[in-house]
Amino acid sequence: MAFLVSVVKPLAYLSLPVILLRSVASASPLGRYYVRQGVYLGTLMTVAACSAVVAAGMSVVGRQYDVNHFVARTFYFLANHALGVAVEVEGEEYLDARPAVLMVNHQTMLDILVVGRLMPKHTSMTSKKSLQFTPLGPFMSMSGAIFIDRGNSARAVQSLKAAGELMRRLKISLWMFPEGTRTSSEVSDMLPLKKGGFHLAVEGGIPIIPIVTENYWRLYHKGVFDEGTIKVRVLPPISTTGLTASDIPALATRVRDQMLATLREISVVPSHTGESEKSEEKLREIVSESASQAPAEADSFPGGYHQNIPHISDPASASSASIASSYSSSTVAKSEISENGADTEEDEGMILVGRPT
Repeated sequence: MAFLVSVVKPLAYLSLPVILLRSVASASPLGRYYVRQGVYLGTLMTVAACSAVVAAGMSVVGRQYDVNHFVARTFYFLANHALGVAVEVEGEEYLDARPAVLMVNHQTMLDILVVGRLMPKHTSMTSKKSLQFTPLGPFMSMSGAIFIDRGNSARAVQSLKAAGELMRRLKISLWMFPEGTRTSSEVSDMLPLKKGGFHLAVEGGIPIIPIVTENYWRLYHKGVFDEGTIKVRVLPPISTTGLTASDIPALATRVRDQMLATLREISVVPSHTGESEKSEEKLREIVSESASQAPAEADSFPGGYHQNIPHISDPASASSASIASSYSSSTVAKSEISENGADTEEDEGMILVGRPT
């Protein structure tokens, strides 16, 4: 009996937090939102904490370019079972084309679930070069990272060519969010696409694979975090063979048009309540403001690319930061938020998923 008491008593203490969280979650929709958000971020941070060890081990056995795939799938497995949010994919066979620039629409931090479900093997992600010199740097180098130096545009053309050559030689794909920041609204729409990824694809003759995540506003937005399924459609690769820098604006428009049409096709159509009309009006303002900034962006580099991917001579420093470092990258970026709350990073497609909506 004494043995049973010594075992059951600690278990009872451990179960108290779980019982408390369940009580809070069932008390109100807002409580449920915060509890589920805490579980989501807690899972993400746990996976991030273990990712350095995973990256080191996989680098030793020569599989550093699969680190992102392994870490992402681990996160998706845990988060999917903990929260009951599944990602349903159509056209996944197109991801077999490699190398490719994978362009995905960006809504909220819940996009990490999409990254987790879809991240192919041998796929890189971009990250700000400044993070190379933070505690994240060693992990990012072990998993491989394509670092972007926003303060040096002089070597941009050379660096883009170097990155494209590396991708072709090692058959590495690149995952990007070309809108450059998140767009969450009840109305299905997208911001104009930044040109960095298009320059890289055209310079390297690498195809672009658009990936469209449905508008999941019904499942997740401020105050709401429900269970359900998020639909994703992978579109056929778009060839860039024979294209030049002068073709990039038309290419970006073509890709956005395809993605937007697909987004509206696979998303649940909202009822036109007063709230949705406000969301639509706000989104139009965001799109208009972003479009008005395009000329200034274009002046800083031909075709609108004002960042630099450094010359990469060693494959060990040239692939991608994993989903774990993506979260941490966004957390570091919190300090760069402007006074009005808008994202100030012009990141040409880096992950900006760390801050809750």
